[in-house]
Amino acid sequence: MPTAVQVTKTGGPEVLEPAEVDVPAPQAGELLVDVAAAGVNYIDTYQRQGIYPMELPVVLGLEGAGTVVEAGAGSGFAAGDRVAWQGSLGSYAARKLVPASIAVRVPEGVSLETAAATMLQGMTAHYLVASTFEVKAGHDVLVHAAAGGVGLLLVQLAKARGARVIGTVSTEEKEKLAREAGADEVIRYDRDDFAQLTRELTGGEGVDVVYDGVGKDTVDGSLASLKIRGLLALFGASSGPVPPLDPQRLNSGGSLYLTRPTSAHYTRTREEIDWRSKELFDAILAGELTVRIGGKYPLSDARKAHEDLQARRTTGKLLLIP
Repeated sequence: MPTAVQVTKTGGPEVLEPAEVDVPAPQAGELLVDVAAAGVNYIDTYQRQGIYPMELPVVLGLEGAGTVVEAGAGSGFAAGDRVAWQGSLGSYAARKLVPASIAVRVPEGVSLETAAATMLQGMTAHYLVASTFEVKAGHDVLVHAAAGGVGLLLVQLAKARGARVIGTVSTEEKEKLAREAGADEVIRYDRDDFAQLTRELTGGEGVDVVYDGVGKDTVDGSLASLKIRGLLALFGASSGPVPPLDPQRLNSGGSLYLTRPTSAHYTRTREEIDWRSKELFDAILAGELTVRIGGKYPLSDARKAHEDLQARRTTGKLLLIP
């Protein structure tokens, strides 16, 4: 069995190669972890393709969960602790070193697979609704790809804060999932003008915030869906990078706000990491947040996971299991 999945050259999913990778003993502040599951995310595909340049060869994967085998000095953890992380490259592996500074304890009652599926997308959804735009009761929210990994979490978290949520999806199956997650209205953006329907659903006003992880295909409609002084949180680009934008469009659209947030800037401190992860795990334990695992793949099938993700054949979260 391979110990990791490595990229030695940029390209399509075919460049993901099973490999034997040695993992050294942990130094001070590090944890040696047996990985139970690693999350697959769109950023992995950008790194694989060279859109986000990486020093090669590289083991991809920024999040996962597992059991501590050995804890370095001063880490605050011990062998046997169940931990999860996001923001540590090299998670497509059977065993890896994790900085103790970003590891969080997984509480009893939350499986390691659920924890792995929660970290990056859950932290993303949390910072979007709690910090980028603080969703409150009475807000109208538009969530693109509402049946995707982040989308399903955004719908649930925004609803829990009292918002009215409009979701966009591309299939009947995904519409059903978005409604089950709590979306008040669901628009099929594969066949309908979502900006026009959003305006109609809000009495011509538009929404307070659009959470857009799709990018190139939706950015124009997202801006057209906002109310005066509304905010577009462009947190991803699954359909491709957004072309350069004339700031005058924000003026003519109603003094709009545009931000391109990234998780690293919202998890800069131990306090932020603990706050966001605790709220997510507490919500899972209370039955208030459901993390949908849409697919599990053996570590050696990372290529298939990337193919399925980029072809939009999946819903919820994809995991690699060593």
